[in-house]
Amino acid sequence: MPQLSVVIITFNEEKNIGRCLDSIQGIADDVVIVDSFSSDATESICKKYDINFISRKWEGYSDTKNFANSQAKNDWILSLDADEALSEELRKSILKAKEANELKIYKFHRLTNYCGHWIKHCGWYPDTKIRIFDRRISKWEGIIHEKLAINSKQNAILLKGDCLHYSYYSMEQHYVQAQKFTDIAAKELFDKGQSASIIKLIISPAVKFIRDYFINLGFLDGKAGYIVCRISAYATYLKYKKLRDHYSATK
Repeated sequence: MPQLSVVIITFNEEKNIGRCLDSIQGIADDVVIVDSFSSDATESICKKYDINFISRKWEGYSDTKNFANSQAKNDWILSLDADEALSEELRKSILKAKEANELKIYKFHRLTNYCGHWIKHCGWYPDTKIRIFDRRISKWEGIIHEKLAINSKQNAILLKGDCLHYSYYSMEQHYVQAQKFTDIAAKELFDKGQSASIIKLIISPAVKFIRDYFINLGFLDGKAGYIVCRISAYATYLKYKKLRDHYSATK
């Protein structure tokens, strides 16, 4: 049976990491956690499991994930975020692939739980991600919303089952994350020389809301869907406002 390493990065994930680690029992032959010096109970929870726990200064999403992959015992990696967990159906799909000696590049759908509600629209589902790959031909790239670059012509195979993503426990947490991510996104756009006109600042958030709430059927997710779409539109506004602020600061 091929060996599979599960790789996770953490920072203050005491609410999530136990659930994540429980979900990979029976399929993980090796578990690597790279933690950015959490100040909560993350480390003590992790050390209840048979894992390789490494503390390392935060160097960005891609760099941290690439470092974590390099610490795994095996070349085949299952990459998870600490706030994710495998559904039982997905666990069985991965185990079946291992038992058939067929570890390949695999992808699966991600279903997000938002403040206790499963979001099945809003452009948030199926949110398909490649998460099982050969580290020898793969590398994480990007500053935010990092993407996996794979040097292979092999198409990723879709596994049955969902990766369950426990994103936000409150609206306040979502707003805080929106501020953090838009800081990074605006700086990245500024560094690339992209600009945003006042028209784009006004129109883009409206387009974002209309697309997610109506075209992507966010209204079918009820009140939670409306909140998701509203904050996503607000984040679009923040990104372009902060981008314009960068240019204003240089004048």
